[in-house]
Amino acid sequence: MRADAGRHERPEGCSSTGLASRAPGGDSLPVTSAADLARPSRRPSWAGRNYTLLTAAAVVTNLGSQGALIAAAFAVLGAGGDGGDVGLVAAARTLPLVLFLLIGGAVADRLPRHRVMVAANALNCVSQAAFAVLVVSGDARLWQMMLLSALGGTGQAFFNPAAEGMLMSSVRGEQASRAFAMFRMAMQGAGLGGAALGGALVAVIGPGWVLAVDAVAFAVAGALRCFLDVSHIPPREPGGGLLADLRDGWHEFVGRPWLWTIVAQFSVVVAVVGAADAVYGPLVARDSLGGAGPWGLALGAFGAGTVGGALLMTRWKPRRLLLAGTLCVFPLAAPAAALAVPLPVGPLYAVMFVSGLAIEVFGVSWMTALHQEIPEDKLSRVSAYDWFGSIAMVPLATALAGPAEQAFGRTPALWGCATLVVVVTAAVLCVPDVRNLTRRSRPVAQGTPVSDAGRAPADAEGSVDSVGRLG
Repeated sequence: MRADAGRHERPEGCSSTGLASRAPGGDSLPVTSAADLARPSRRPSWAGRNYTLLTAAAVVTNLGSQGALIAAAFAVLGAGGDGGDVGLVAAARTLPLVLFLLIGGAVADRLPRHRVMVAANALNCVSQAAFAVLVVSGDARLWQMMLLSALGGTGQAFFNPAAEGMLMSSVRGEQASRAFAMFRMAMQGAGLGGAALGGALVAVIGPGWVLAVDAVAFAVAGALRCFLDVSHIPPREPGGGLLADLRDGWHEFVGRPWLWTIVAQFSVVVAVVGAADAVYGPLVARDSLGGAGPWGLALGAFGAGTVGGALLMTRWKPRRLLLAGTLCVFPLAAPAAALAVPLPVGPLYAVMFVSGLAIEVFGVSWMTALHQEIPEDKLSRVSAYDWFGSIAMVPLATALAGPAEQAFGRTPALWGCATLVVVVTAAVLCVPDVRNLTRRSRPVAQGTPVSDAGRAPADAEGSVDSVGRLG
């Protein structure tokens, strides 16, 4: 979890014709023709061709992948594994994601981002299809499931930075927050349906067929992304090599205290929430909630909350972006606490809904801050450091979840997860830049110094909105 307590994917786009010029502030401005003016539009001016394709692809991917998360856990349990084995498979997916993220970010700022995304989708499709065949055949072994999960994680390592850079450069500055909220609402709505349907399908037809559906979803999403038009993006200037690109991205990252402190916060939050959701959640569901179906509905309730949070953020524009967002991270402690009790399914669904709504406020605020403060030509590299820091501890946390349960008990382990979320979130509020970063209507232009970008005051348009006001 990070921007959305599980962070899935992001993208890029531009005008409805796929062509654009660059505004002084770095915005993509649509190029219109007489035919365009005469043709009535059914979508907002900021929802260009690339934005629409990226949103559609993200919806397809989330429909499959949310059910696949549940299917993978129950595939391991169905093959005779225990909680430790579930954690090992989850860790196997996350470890290559951590190892290759920084390289993926540098590659995505060098090559056309949509090509990186399509290649990653193809790898995910193949690995999930092979996983499905093994599970359906009834001959899946732990090392095979770990290997295929690792291939999927490798694909995501290259996909995530490219996709985030694509989305951030697909909208104009003054409409960025609403565009991100609408994108995330569509994505999370698909996750809601995918989790609920996936949990039900695991119970009815088995996890193998749900994994097969996920493979098809990756194929369809990759095909959609083949049609992205990146002709409007200025060509990258030749650099000093991959290591030089990584150093440049690192300087951008560490030069902004609000950026690296929140990423450090989420390195803990994502790890403990990931362990609770991926390892302890299915076990609690099996022992106390009735199996995969109720747990899928609980994840669906979280998804419903994120949809509600995204809908809220289409109207609410908090002036202090990161203060509002960080305060909404505290409720992420509630699901682990609810599983520790454990609460009956009804109250558990309510807790998951509220935590989903709250983290989506953070998600949109975070994406808006990155869009506004980071130059476009460095978005993927900075995004890679963001992702890397946020998930670096996930393999360790998921691998240790089983041993921690054996050493301390499941309930104390879950209470420990909840406590860590509260402690690190309270700590990051002590950073002045987190409390004071304000919304502006235009993103930072390419080449803007870090010191100016991180502390630029809100302009006249951005200062209209304030925390706590809808509109």
